[in-house]
Amino acid sequence: MTRAKDANADAARCELVIKRVLHAPRELVFAAWTQPEHMQRWSAAPSGVIITEKRGTVRVGQLFHVTMRTAEGKELRLRGKYLEVSPPVRLVFTHAWLNGAGEPNHQTLVTIELADTDGQTELTLRQTGLASAESRDGHRRGWNGALDNLEAYLASC
Repeated sequence: MTRAKDANADAARCELVIKRVLHAPRELVFAAWTQPEHMQRWSAAPSGVIITEKRGTVRVGQLFHVTMRTAEGKELRLRGKYLEVSPPVRLVFTHAWLNGAGEPNHQTLVTIELADTDGQTELTLRQTGLASAESRDGHRRGWNGALDNLEAYLASC
């Protein structure tokens, strides 16, 4: 196999795709991802992790910063930039964990796509550019925990 084929195979293995059917209209799901009055009521972090700070406006070209704290007290910080905001169907942003000096580590791309399915919403989360299969698997656990929180929030609306 050539180097290019090896690189393409590695990239495909390190891509993360999660699909969920949410029992809420697409407009509400999109609002939950983009409007502060909804965003503050569900945690885009897995169970056991709390968001202690969230800054930024959901608008193309805007940066956002998130600080999380694990149950063990470890602080995790990330930042990203909104690249596409297309209500109520698509949200695209970069995602990079910050090191101790506040500098971004490896940057990935996250795409949230929402499809209307008979009053419900099919959500597809795709994260590309992950550095390794281990990183992909860790992000899968984190995103699934966050999506569990989103489902619980939507059920309460």
